[in-house]
Amino acid sequence: MPQPAKRRSDKVIAMPSRDETTTSWEIDDGEIGRRAYEIFCERGGEHGHDLDDWFRAERELRETVRTPAA
Repeated sequence: MPQPAKRRSDKVIAMPSRDETTTSWEIDDGEIGRRAYEIFCERGGEHGHDLDDWFRAERELRETVRTPAA
């Protein structure tokens, strides 16, 4: 049985650059990681709380971004 011919579109779809998709409320994973590490250090370097640290850091940073500067 012959294969159907593949259609090729002449349309080109460009993906938006990061600058076009990033909004002011988005937080970079690097920022969250740095804050999570600070929390880890503040707790005395006790292991086993990595997810708690990550989620706390993410929550803190999101609250900081949403709160207007006074």
